[in-house]
Parts: sequence; structure tokens; C-alpha cells
Amino acid sequence: MNLLPTPSLATAAVLVALALASPAAADSVGEPGRGSGEPNPLNNVYFGEQHLHTANSPDAFAMGVRNTPDDAYDFCKGKPVKKSTTGQTVQKRVPYDWCAITDHAYLMGLLPQTLDPDNPLSKTEIGKLANSGDPADGNKAFGLIARAGLAGRSPEGFDDPKLLRSAWDRHKEITNKHNDPGTFTTLIAFEWTSIPFGQNLHRNVFFRDDEGPDVTFSTVDSDNAEDLWTYLEAQRKKGHETFAIPHNGNVSNSLMYNPNTSYGEPIDKKWAQRRALNEVATEIVQTKGQSDTHPALSPHDEFADFELYTHLIGSGGVLGKIDFSYVRQALINGVGFQEYLGANPFKFGIVAGGDSHTGFAVNEEDNYTGVHGNTDDTPERRLSGFVPTAGEAALTFGTPGATGVWAPENTREAIFDGIKRKESFGTSGPLIRLRFFGGWDFDDDLVEDDDFVAQAYESGVPMGGDLRPKPKRAKAPTFAVWALKDPASGNLDRVQIIKGWFQRGFARERVYDVAWSDGRKPDPKTGKLPPVGNTVDVENASYRNSIGDSQLAAVWTDPDFDPSQHAVYYVRVLEIPTPRWSTYDAKALGRPIPEGLPAAIQERAWSSPIWYTPDPKLVKKLDFYPGLQQVVPGSPR
Repeated sequence: MNLLPTPSLATAAVLVALALASPAAADSVGEPGRGSGEPNPLNNVYFGEQHLHTANSPDAFAMGVRNTPDDAYDFCKGKPVKKSTTGQTVQKRVPYDWCAITDHAYLMGLLPQTLDPDNPLSKTEIGKLANSGDPADGNKAFGLIARAGLAGRSPEGFDDPKLLRSAWDRHKEITNKHNDPGTFTTLIAFEWTSIPFGQNLHRNVFFRDDEGPDVTFSTVDSDNAEDLWTYLEAQRKKGHETFAIPHNGNVSNSLMYNPNTSYGEPIDKKWAQRRALNEVATEIVQTKGQSDTHPALSPHDEFADFELYTHLIGSGGVLGKIDFSYVRQALINGVGFQEYLGANPFKFGIVAGGDSHTGFAVNEEDNYTGVHGNTDDTPERRLSGFVPTAGEAALTFGTPGATGVWAPENTREAIFDGIKRKESFGTSGPLIRLRFFGGWDFDDDLVEDDDFVAQAYESGVPMGGDLRPKPKRAKAPTFAVWALKDPASGNLDRVQIIKGWFQRGFARERVYDVAWSDGRKPDPKTGKLPPVGNTVDVENASYRNSIGDSQLAAVWTDPDFDPSQHAVYYVRVLEIPTPRWSTYDAKALGRPIPEGLPAAIQERAWSSPIWYTPDPKLVKKLDFYPGLQQVVPGSPR
């Protein structure tokens, strides 16, 4: 194990400049070559938002939002923008390098047309309700839109395909207008909002080129993922390279990473291959909580209870199921399916996002202004406990996450390709830098070498990759990890590697602490690392970076490696405790934090995984895998 100490003040100043700068900045051991200003073969990290809604999404418009894609792009660039619901001027403290606006394909861009009194859409019931200025009427409009969507149809008056085509063309035009290669990247994208049985099976769809497809694909076309994949495959044949990213598995009621198809049949090898081809990444955190794991699924993970979102379904408020709803379980089941079927349907890279329905990617905890229009656009509304028609109380939301992509330059093609090859990671908001490599013969002091990254690429694979075949002399894989704090956020507490594998037909997982701050010693009996401490002053909504380190790095060898078992590894980086957005709001209002909310949270980052596939001759394949809960065809879903 190798730990990098807290840098000197001079070094820390360089690190601050590096983390705040975009795209050209000083080099560091984890990001060499960035300062040249030229395309970097060792890759730079570019932070951005891959899940954002504006007034062109019907639900956002119904919640009083009138901010446009132009506003959203300007905000991500760091420009001041006036918020439509309050008139407040908001501004991002640290600009993003790239952004994808993923307005819903369903009714995309049609509700803003109701603002024109001469447009027939303004005369519809939805148009009148959405523009009355009364939030209660907005809730009614949202209800009408949602009911039509659940029924797989457009509301009366909103079903003209020419209107949808025109709105989509305008969406692409604005996206291309803001794309500035080398400075700020935009991606042509939309959201497919599948809600079978009222459950969340949403995917965001992205395109690599400047033209994009002629038409989108919405739930009016189908709410089955297999049909979305057919659309994606058809677009590739037309020259539009594309992929989809599922989000909010945590509120899917066990359906997002289910071992069955949309038709209730057990998945087979072809289905697994199709999903892996069409869905290259998954969203691990956003405003509706984290989808990494749940305490009930990972009872030995002391940090599994981060930003849990309580998902209630149906009019009776039944708690949603957690099985097959979280990313860690999916990643581990994926290697089980690799062993069982010869294909992994859940071979996801990791991203994070916002799902903000305001046009603003408000990932900064102390600069949070709400994510659902006029239902949570002031501190008073956010802390009131108000539950709108959509059934989502502002108190349960977290701040948007951020996605880091390792790419040679900040262009549309490079960002798209970085996500596609899974060299990406997600954070809960802070701009933590994270690198993760896997190999068989990394030196123990690799992370301290000036050529760390070059050597790691040469002799290993980065996050998102498959370990190269095991050399005969190698006993176990080694992993190199490096993390650098966001200078505007908390110091780093620890770096963990999470391993998942299949053993005798059942999933197994373990969390390893591999680097940590402050010279702490693991408990000799339990192996647990003592908490880093807590400097949060709740009354003043502040904290001190007097604990933790600016950067942490390590080379780690799996002590429990079995060459016959398929395995998956990914990194989780934890910050020291810092105030939650609700703590900042409570201080601003001079009132106590609402009961049940944490005063402090430990922000974090998650890497894309690295996979190990054993020599087939070593694998003891079973006839049946109880942990995958395969069912007979035709049985209930």
C-alpha cells in the first residue's frame, strides 16, 4: 500500500489551480500532459452534466420552468442566468467542460408553444392550466400529461408529428450552436421516459455526430427497452453512432437490472449482448438519490446509506422493491451471467447526473437552488415538506452529480468515445479527480512515479477495461488508484476498492480500504478503519479541512483472488463530512434542520469497473445459478 501525504501549501496551490482550470491546466502525477494545450494521448479529465431538462420537457414546463436550452448551456459555461420561477440570478461557481440536455422525447418542445396566444396549443386544457400562473394548475397539467404518457399516447392536440419534428430540429440546432470544440462540448441527446406499470425505466440517448437522427423515440412508440435498442441499431445503420444510459435504477421497483426481459422471460446470451452494446454506462447518482447500493443489499458496507431516496409507488404509497434496483448488484450479477451465459448484460461504465428540471446543473452543495421548478425553488419551499402531484418531496432530493470523462481533448467525439469505452466516473457533485488502472505486475511505488499514467496504460488497462489474460507467473491482479480532492469541497477521507464475484452460483461482495488519511490504523480485530472525524459546525453550516488529505493513491493487490472466479472491481472515494444542502438552507432561514435529514454527508466518487474473466478451463460452470434467480419462461415478472 502507498499513501501520498497531504501536499505542501505550494503544491496545494498548484492542485487548486489544476482543479479549477478548464481545459488547459498545470500537470499533476494523475493528469500528465494536460498543460500542453494539445490533444493528450494520456487523456485529460473533463467534467460535465449528462442529464438535464429545460422548459422543453413537459413536466418542467408544468412546474413553471421557462428557462431554455440556451440558458442551460450558458449556466454550465459559468455565465449568470436569471431563474424563471423566482427572478433570481444564479451562477455556477466552477464551469463545466461539457453538457448534454436530455429533454423528454415525449412532447419535447411543445409546451413552450402554448405561450403564443395565436398557437392552437395555447387553447388546449393543458396549455391553459400550465400558463395560469397558479402552481396548483401546473400540478393538474402535469397530471394530465402523466396520465396520457402512462397510456402510451399524446394528449389531445399534442399529437402532430410535424410539430415534434420541428421541435427536435430546433433542439439539435441550439445544441450545435453552443458546441465549441476545445472549449465547451455539447452532445445531441434526449430522454426516453419509459414508465411501464408506473415504474421508472428511463434511459438517456446520446449521439456522436452533429446531424443526429431525424426523429426521436418516445414512450408513445414503445415502453419496452428492446424496442429502444432496435431504434438505436437502426440509427447506427444510418450513420448516427449512439448509445443509451439508464438512470434511477433505485426507483425502478426491481425492474432496471432484472434478470428477465421486458416480456418476463429469462434473458439469454443474445439479449445480454444487445443490452451491453446499446447501454454502455449507467447513472449511479442524481437528485433522486444514489443507485450504488442499499444497506439491505450490502449490510457490511458502513457507507451504503448515503442519500437513500424513499420510493413510494401507487396511490397506497407502497415502498418500492430494492432487489435488481442497484448498480452494485447488477455489476456482480453481470459477472455471474458472463459465467452462466457467456455474455454480461450489465457491463456498465459509470456516470452521474442531475435530472434537474430547471435548466440548471446545480451540483454545488452550498449553491443549490432546487431542481423541480416552482415546487422547490426557494429555501422555504425546499424545507417545507411539501409534496406536489408528482409525489416527490424536495426534502428527499440530493444535489445533482457530476460526470468525469477521460479524453484526449474536449470535443464531442472525444467525450462520446470516452463514455462509450467506459473511461468515465461519477461523483455526488464535487469535482473529485479519479484514475483507476488494473494489471498483473504494477510496482508497489507506481503511483509515486512521474510516469505513473503512461506506465499504467502500457502495462495495464484503465477503468472500463478488461484485465488482460492472467500471466502464468502472476498470483493476483494489482490495481493502481489516484484521487485528488475538489479544492472547493472537503478533503479526502479514504479510497476503497469494491470487489464483486460469483461463488457456487451466488453473488459475493467485499469492500477494501486501500488508502486513507491521517495515519489511522485499522482495528486489529474487525479490520475496520476508524472514522475520519467530523468538523461540521451545524449551526453555521460550515466545516474545516483540518482532517483528511488533498490526494490519496495506492497500489493494491487482491488478497482473496481466485483465478477460477469471474470478478468485477470498482473504486469509491469518500470525502470528509461536509454540510448537506438542507443544512445551508436551514442556516439561511434561521431554523432547525427538518427531522430525519442528515446535517452532514460524505460526498464521494465512483469509478467505472475493471473486469476479470478467467481462462474457461479454470471455470467450474454450474447448471443452475440460484443467485441470478432465473425463472421458467412464461412465469410472472
